[in-house]
Amino acid sequence: MSALEVICALIMVVGLFGVVVQVLPGSLIVLGAVLIWAIATGGGAWWVFVIGALAVVAAGVGKYLLAGRGLKRAGVPNSTLIWGGIAGVVGFFVVPVIGLPLFFVLAVFLAEWIRLRDLAPAWSSTKSALRATGVTILVELAGAMVAIGAWVVGLIVT
Repeated sequence: MSALEVICALIMVVGLFGVVVQVLPGSLIVLGAVLIWAIATGGGAWWVFVIGALAVVAAGVGKYLLAGRGLKRAGVPNSTLIWGGIAGVVGFFVVPVIGLPLFFVLAVFLAEWIRLRDLAPAWSSTKSALRATGVTILVELAGAMVAIGAWVVGLIVT
């Protein structure tokens, strides 16, 4: 492996971390590494980039469709997720690393508790929001892994 390929692989690892932790735009980082490799390699490497880009875009669309459908079915409004997102960003800076998920869950629960005025349905809505978040992570991870898989095949072929 060349130095460029090692650097691209390390960037992709950072991207996968970003997909799972949801702090960095992980899929875009992975795709950026594939783009850097395609620019440096040229030729057929551009097809690898196209495959990776299609996978990342499809995963990006799919995650919102799947999560939205699950949240709609559970009756969780978008405003609840907005409050959770805002609190998660604040939490990331207040309590590094664990603040984002902790504040997200607390804000979603509080928003649903205020909206529904009952603990049991509020907790049920919170669990639905967490499931939807998990689905988005898995779908985005799948898209990033397809892009990385295409890159590995591209390394072997070129």
